Amino acid sequence: MNFIFISPNFPHTYWQFCDRLQRNGVNVLGIGDAPYDMLEENLKRSLTEYYRVDSLENYDEVYRAVAFFAFKYGRIDWIESMNEYWLEQDARLRTDFNITTGIREERIRFIKEKALMKQIYEENRIPTARQHLVSTLQEGKAFAEKVGFPLIVKPNIGVGATDTWKIEDMEELETFYADPPEVPYVMEEFIEGEICSYDAILDSVCEPLFESMTVWPPVMDIVNRDLDLMYYTCPRVPEKLRALGRRTVKAFGVSRRFVHLEFFRLTKAKPGLGEAGDFAALEVNMRPAGGYTPDMMDFAHSTDVYQIYADMVVLDRRMMPEADEHFYCVYASRKDGHVYRHTHQEIMEKYGSVMMMQEEMPPMNWPQMGRYMYTVRLKTMKEVHEFVRFVQG
Repeated sequence: MNFIFISPNFPHTYWQFCDRLQRNGVNVLGIGDAPYDMLEENLKRSLTEYYRVDSLENYDEVYRAVAFFAFKYGRIDWIESMNEYWLEQDARLRTDFNITTGIREERIRFIKEKALMKQIYEENRIPTARQHLVSTLQEGKAFAEKVGFPLIVKPNIGVGATDTWKIEDMEELETFYADPPEVPYVMEEFIEGEICSYDAILDSVCEPLFESMTVWPPVMDIVNRDLDLMYYTCPRVPEKLRALGRRTVKAFGVSRRFVHLEFFRLTKAKPGLGEAGDFAALEVNMRPAGGYTPDMMDFAHSTDVYQIYADMVVLDRRMMPEADEHFYCVYASRKDGHVYRHTHQEIMEKYGSVMMMQEEMPPMNWPQMGRYMYTVRLKTMKEVHEFVRFVQG
């Protein structure tokens, strides 16, 4: 089996996908723009071969790399990047090389465009916030009068909280339209709730081999207000989220993937959406959760999601048994320019025995993820809150 991994060096823990695939007898063929000598040794050992391109943005270059691997190794069975930024290119490559294990070009819009995601939610009666594709001020005012303020505006295609704002009143709405964005935007009604993700590895018939839940803060506020980030993976998936997550992946018709679906857990009742504690769909991401979240799933569930994924690819089933111990795995970060009560040394002295990861993040992640991060494994929510206060207080 030949598996092409696009940009296997980012995030740097993704070498583990390559390692587990190789252990399962797969030829793992890397394509990236980083020089081979700059790859980590773990990644080098996991790759059968690496093809460097000058730019992953250049489709012709990447196409030639895939063609070279197909000529040398035979038919390509999989192409994946696991990265939101390259999903459209992945789909185009699958279409051009007739690779059926993944989303192809004709379906990629439904998992990239928020307006089309809403269409699928509504067609399948999955509760979700009402949305308006930004057009004219007159239509924007009509939508605001229908759903009320505040409103959330964000790019129709995008990830994270980049260029996302909350509009509080009609004056701010008019200001937004006075200098309209150059790319398509959507406008949604505001929902009071916390963001929870349903993360899963799916087999060929869209059944989950692994499921997890992570609770996230509003990343929009982290970026726009320069706040510290904390989020955590939970020991268990609530049954309401499990059921809705499974319905959602079937509605989108995805299979043989690691997926990251975002939902609101309502903190107060919302007509048309549900009662407090119910879930409503936010958006789908047909790739693993960003950053080191897959590792946090490992720590929370005492498992190896990289191996579960590799077994899905090769065997279409899960080989690893369910673990007996499950935990909260918590990420807490610090930013430059903030003043903290406790030093790095004090944090390590207090939490070193449960510290699972600790490092400086890449500069491109500082606005969202913070510059320095600490990730621990804990047993109770009380311990979670105490840890976050100690790191960020």
